[in-house]
Amino acid sequence: MFTGLVAELGEVTRLEKGRVTAGLEVRSRVLSPEASIGDSISVNGVCLTVVEKKGDLLAFDLSDETLRSTNLERLMPRDRVNLEPSLRADSRLGGHFVTGHIDGVGGIRSKAVSGDVIRVEIHSGGRVADLLVEKGSVAVDGVSLTVVDVFKEGFSVVIIPHTARMTTIGYKLAGDSVNIETDILGKYVSRFLGDRKDSRLMQVLTEEGFA
Repeated sequence: MFTGLVAELGEVTRLEKGRVTAGLEVRSRVLSPEASIGDSISVNGVCLTVVEKKGDLLAFDLSDETLRSTNLERLMPRDRVNLEPSLRADSRLGGHFVTGHIDGVGGIRSKAVSGDVIRVEIHSGGRVADLLVEKGSVAVDGVSLTVVDVFKEGFSVVIIPHTARMTTIGYKLAGDSVNIETDILGKYVSRFLGDRKDSRLMQVLTEEGFA
């Protein structure tokens, strides 16, 4: 479990693809001193397990499913990635609960500077957009953000200068891919209501205008 608050920008040093798995190596100067083999670390929002540690280099194994369902397969040496250690029981929750399980890969549609902030529009596809609500939470490449607007096939967020400097969102351009994880509460509510479309609860919610 994570919070969506990025601890550092790591640097990819190697991505070696095999037939069904891949090996990813990332240089981390902030997290590596305390990281241990077996620790969970969020890499661009994807929960990965440290399998090897050499100085400030952390190595991870990526399954075929991870490669297929995230943007990690597109990483190249020297690319920057968002890194966050797993949430400890005594940690402050500054963002929102992020599981590290990606719901879909989206693409940055546009970025526009407005005063001191940057408005980012992201194409996510309808399945992901259906799980988002305005002013709700979303993790983009593992960064905890607030949804501004929801469209038929995407959504928008606004990032402040600090977020632009400290995460990949500030460096990515229109057309670049991003990992998207919707708020876990929204997914459970959607599944709950979807399984009970003929129930009395659904009928009441419809009559009251909530569904």
